[in-house]
Amino acid sequence: MVKKYPSISSRAPGFLHGADYNPDQWQEYPEILEEDIRLMKLASCNVMSVGIFAWSALEPEEGVFTFDWLDRVLDTFEQNGIYAFLATPSGARPAWLSQAYPEVLRVREDGVHHLHGGRHNHCYTSPVYREKVEIINSKLAERYAHHPAVIGWHISNEYGGECHCGNCQEAFRGWLKNKYGTLEKLNHAWWNSFWSHTITDWTQIESPSSRGESMVHGLNLDWKRFVTDQTVDFCRHEIGPLRKANTDLPITTNFMETFEGLNYWKFADLLDVISWDAYPTWHDSLQDDTEQAVLFAFNHDMYRSMKGGKPFMLMESTPSMTNWQPVSKLKRPGMHKLSSLQAVAHGSDTVQYFQWRQSRGSSEKFHGAVVSHSGSEQTRVFNDVADLGQMLSAIGEIAGTTVQPEVAIIFDQENRWAIKDAQGPRNQGIHYEETVRKAYRAFWEKGVSVDVIDSECDLSSYKLVVAPMLYMVRSGVGEAIEQFVENGGTFVATYWTGIADENDLCFLGGFPGPLRNVLGIWSEEIDALHDYDKNSIAFVDNNDLGIKGEYEAHELCDLIHLEGAEALAVYESDFYAGRPSLTCNRFGQGSAYYVASRNKEPFNRDFFGRLIEKLGIQRVLDSELPDGVTAQLRTDGTARYIFLMNFTAQEKTVELPAEEHLDLLQGIEVSHRMNLQPYGVSILKI
Repeated sequence: MVKKYPSISSRAPGFLHGADYNPDQWQEYPEILEEDIRLMKLASCNVMSVGIFAWSALEPEEGVFTFDWLDRVLDTFEQNGIYAFLATPSGARPAWLSQAYPEVLRVREDGVHHLHGGRHNHCYTSPVYREKVEIINSKLAERYAHHPAVIGWHISNEYGGECHCGNCQEAFRGWLKNKYGTLEKLNHAWWNSFWSHTITDWTQIESPSSRGESMVHGLNLDWKRFVTDQTVDFCRHEIGPLRKANTDLPITTNFMETFEGLNYWKFADLLDVISWDAYPTWHDSLQDDTEQAVLFAFNHDMYRSMKGGKPFMLMESTPSMTNWQPVSKLKRPGMHKLSSLQAVAHGSDTVQYFQWRQSRGSSEKFHGAVVSHSGSEQTRVFNDVADLGQMLSAIGEIAGTTVQPEVAIIFDQENRWAIKDAQGPRNQGIHYEETVRKAYRAFWEKGVSVDVIDSECDLSSYKLVVAPMLYMVRSGVGEAIEQFVENGGTFVATYWTGIADENDLCFLGGFPGPLRNVLGIWSEEIDALHDYDKNSIAFVDNNDLGIKGEYEAHELCDLIHLEGAEALAVYESDFYAGRPSLTCNRFGQGSAYYVASRNKEPFNRDFFGRLIEKLGIQRVLDSELPDGVTAQLRTDGTARYIFLMNFTAQEKTVELPAEEHLDLLQGIEVSHRMNLQPYGVSILKI
């Protein structure tokens, strides 16, 4: 049922607009805080993330705490109607801690100990580090958990990385004992009889290393799971004293795009709200930013999906440029508003930046900020931010509404780990992420909302579930997909699906393993093509989808047998010419499709476009969208808010239904058509 969610904080209804703020860097410049407050209000900013890397300013030496500067900042915020997400400072420790307790520093997989420096250069298992983090977090909680300016906690910053020290090795062995119970079960799960690598004592187990074991795929997979679980446990440890001090304050930690190192889904139950940091490389092509738009729409949808549609937070974005991308390009006129409202369109209730004021020195001194080194509000970037702040205030009624997709795409992190470690059939590029995004783009171009989910999520609310390259089918997943289709759902799988279980052991009895019955096919072999190889598929006459013509196949071609499914298309060349390349199987009240070949566009556009029509899947607008333009819908079940977004450098015209629409940004009624300027965005209320 569609509903409206409560505000992230009841004290700050509507949208939150702000930035990472580092007053600890400016203590020698007391005039800066006063000026920053003036500029924050001028830019319609109502929230700041404070103290993210402030440990050395909060505890300059062990056991000596200096909170006066933070008191002044938060008190000044409260006096000026500005709120704070107060951060825990564990993302970078002070030098005294590294010097006094070198065991907190990480050890690389090759056994080399790190020196002090960088960020997250610490061991999440270290008892000493956990103790010191608990002390500083407890001090912050005791002092600020009920401060009127503090509306939430920001835990650490961009968790990531791993440690291979002795403490972590012991913790890993304990994790494995808890999972498997016996060495016999572990040896079977890892298939350790291969290469005579059978483990006879728990102490023989070491983390994967270029100096040691790296070819046991079950070990590699379990190590990644352990790293995630250990990071989640560290995050839980951080949260403990904060929850104890005030259970009402929401808690978040900021994630990073499609970061591969951690399974973010494991954090979802721990956090009250999901937040993430978005840094698109806009203007790689001056004429068309569709690829970047699709990628970041995909990310927004994934993070929204982690809490079942609850609005998320755009914790970091750049108001101008970065300083760490290969080419740190400025946003063209209009792009700041467009990219910020793109996040809102997909379910964000905040627009926040890294950073508020540019650092004067060190690594990020040239990273974009709302306030540049000039300190002036008379800049293009500041005016873009101020204009957006006013817009967010004007459309505050949208905050709390959500997106209710009828389509889900499975993008599973553990599957991602396994498929990229599997060694075959195309080691020069298996292209899992690209395959998922190409399927997603077909819906983006049609203006169809999508959830991006883990394979263990509930499927019952969707009409269509797409699982590109679901190589790993964990226990219970196949059964859930069968039940979904049997109850009337439509499921789409592709080549290289149903190959291995959760231990990366191949299914016996034929692929696609537990999905063989619902798909009605048996995959005998898969042909990997060189980049210069070509094949094609042709739709058979009078096929169920009504699609005609041929499509180029490349890279991967699955050789399958029909076991109840119907062939909709066949290969046209090579020794498997005439064999099925696209199938449909009726199963219970639903249908399951199998795409046996990797096909070049416009295959996805045509195939998924026909499924959208056939299944009656809701499009945001019942009209064709111009190239580079998409539509996204947020609703509370009564009001509908349509975001029209043009990610090209050309003006585009969108045909509208005959009903009247209120353009919230211009405050006028529109009908029939909408002209979108280059990088233009409109929000229509029905």
